[in-house]
Amino acid sequence: MKPLYDKIGVGYAQRRQPDPRIARAIHEALGDAHSVLNIGAGTGSYEPTDRNVTALEPSAEMIQQRPPGSATAHQGAAENLPFADRQFDAAMAVLTVHHWSDLNAGLREMRRVARDRVAILTFDPAADYFWLADYIPEIIALDQPIMPKMNAFQAILGETNVAAVPVPHDCTDGFLGAYWRRPDAYLNPDVRSAISTFAKLDDISGALKQLEDDLASGAWEARYGDLMREKSLDIGYRLVVADWS
Repeated sequence: MKPLYDKIGVGYAQRRQPDPRIARAIHEALGDAHSVLNIGAGTGSYEPTDRNVTALEPSAEMIQQRPPGSATAHQGAAENLPFADRQFDAAMAVLTVHHWSDLNAGLREMRRVARDRVAILTFDPAADYFWLADYIPEIIALDQPIMPKMNAFQAILGETNVAAVPVPHDCTDGFLGAYWRRPDAYLNPDVRSAISTFAKLDDISGALKQLEDDLASGAWEARYGDLMREKSLDIGYRLVVADWS
């Protein structure tokens, strides 16, 4: 089966620009690691530029979009890493574990190749969903089977630290929750095309029409307008770190 992003990844790099505030949290979680493996690396978002980074990505489409001068990229899957035991100081994975075919196998592989630590940005399915799920409740049904619970990481990696990663109101990375304070963005098909969730949903034209109507009538503002005063929001994104150094 072709990787999902071979199908939906065209133009992905333009919409998925790393947000510097989220990048800072990820880079701090890597500690003093010099060599880093980025698993599910995509177009290279969040790869630190001051370390020796190796990238692994299953989608040829995404590898082709990596910018000139970015880390060397290998095509492959998290569940079978083509690297030696303890080859890297650290391994990182950003918004990718829900795409893996076998979470436990991927985590065991991360643990095998990383000497000191692992840092994973993911979504906690036990967290409260933000307002978009009120319009498209199918998002919840889609997430629940594929988003790992936080204790799943500890079962394989050992003791972990889990920290909330609030999403800035002007987040530059166009993942699903990035536009929580820019609701009209979800009406843009180009925005949706860079979010894997929308590629997995059936016809949501009715939900989008309802959102469009509510924005025009002021109904959205009446229900969710308080959010417009928030500079960042915890909507379930979590940074999971295991440190053996």
